[in-house]
Amino acid sequence: MTKARAFLLPALSGLITLLPLVAASGDALLRATRSDLSPADMARVEAVTRPATDFAKAEAYEAMSGGGATSDARPDQDAFSHPSSTLSFEDQERFHLGNALFGKLWVAAPSSTQASDGLGPLYNARSCMSCHGRDGRGSPPEGKADAVSMFLRLARPARTEAEREAVSRHEALNFPDSIYGEQLQDLAVPGLKAEGHMQIRYEEQVVTLAGGEQVTLRKPSYSVSDLAYGPLDPDTTLSPRVAPPMIGMGLIEAIDEADILGHAVRQKAEGQGINGHPALVRDHRTGQLTLGRFGFKAQNASVRDQSAGAFSGDMGISTPDRPNPYGDCTAAEAACLAMANGVQQRLGDTEAPDPVLDLVTFYSQHLAVPVRRKVDDPVVLKGKAAFYAAGCASCHVPKYVTRRDTPDPALAFQLIWPYSDFLLHDMGEGLADGQAVGEASGREWRTSPLWGIGLTRTVSGHSFFLHDGRARNLTEAILWHGGEAEKARNAFAALGPQDRAALITFLESL
Repeated sequence: MTKARAFLLPALSGLITLLPLVAASGDALLRATRSDLSPADMARVEAVTRPATDFAKAEAYEAMSGGGATSDARPDQDAFSHPSSTLSFEDQERFHLGNALFGKLWVAAPSSTQASDGLGPLYNARSCMSCHGRDGRGSPPEGKADAVSMFLRLARPARTEAEREAVSRHEALNFPDSIYGEQLQDLAVPGLKAEGHMQIRYEEQVVTLAGGEQVTLRKPSYSVSDLAYGPLDPDTTLSPRVAPPMIGMGLIEAIDEADILGHAVRQKAEGQGINGHPALVRDHRTGQLTLGRFGFKAQNASVRDQSAGAFSGDMGISTPDRPNPYGDCTAAEAACLAMANGVQQRLGDTEAPDPVLDLVTFYSQHLAVPVRRKVDDPVVLKGKAAFYAAGCASCHVPKYVTRRDTPDPALAFQLIWPYSDFLLHDMGEGLADGQAVGEASGREWRTSPLWGIGLTRTVSGHSFFLHDGRARNLTEAILWHGGEAEKARNAFAALGPQDRAALITFLESL
């Protein structure tokens, strides 16, 4: 029996302690082993997803980060905006329709362009593309007048027994600010005041690496100015978010849950202080308990959940999944609720009726991962070896094979290289935001996928990383790792200058 299979087989017993499922809830247990593979296919998958041991050459198909769906287009500023290579002609049409809606600018109601009515009344962006420019990564404002690709999540912990039970039953992730809701909206339609504006202050910290190199980290602190509707609740926490890159989301959705859960069991069994655990969340459409995969705290189960949440929270646009036309406006914001909304009954019951959400979801699922560069380069291979030796691959798990029976055949049975375990990890006090989100504590974050990270500057025009963009390059991002990742961070800091540079070169090839 292979080591990988040995870790998967005891997963069900491990889940008794890892997953707080309640039998009386009627929720089914998550799968502990894959149900889509024959024994022969299972052996093939185990063989191809084993961790690398030979760093003298690239692994088979390593350049194809998204499997057959990988884009081989030029690695230019549009590198994140190409469709999955496996799409049929008909599905390419759906992709391009979704692309048009992703870039659509919404306007305040009422307007002459009724199909675009419904923005806000309080909002952070006018379109999906405003946050995800060229489908890439957002950034902190860095002196700009607006923070369109970065915002503050607002939440407080449970106060009552009923609220604590709601969290334990996965019926609530946390609780919004009583006035400002789940997110600070720094923009508003004409005639309405924006809620407030995010303020960032940085404190510099100098870190000395092996060989004497000094790196200056910047530690941010956050506050809100110009609050328009009264003070924040004293218990409200502020958690900054930059928009993540959009590539490969459908492939992540197609990873078998057993493979992700198996990494949690493996990490616990290895006893090296890495103890990732899955995020359990409710699917917003079915209400069923399932595995969270998307968002910095893995709070969303599907690409559709993520998309519907962005329509509502970021733009104030209602969809069939989130039909409130006032978005994140609360009962305390009477002026917001008195504004016109953009529901046009002749078009549907929401501001973005079917098939808008369907098409944007499809587009988001099929943004292709770019082909890797320089996989055979000796420096890249040296950096890959250092990446493994430092322990980075324990959480940034390189590869998976997607399910054979995924509903979308364009994404089925693909060997993919996302470099994530999609689990929650304690990342230490330095990265803590103090905001619990469902299963995630105020110190925990989902392991972010690394595919495409080397093209960030090419696509997005910057190299800001981590959930709040505090890191100005990959070296700073690694040095912020603490908690469960501190051992790997220290191993990186202890490398000689050439080995550290090689590891960064490897990351830049992803």
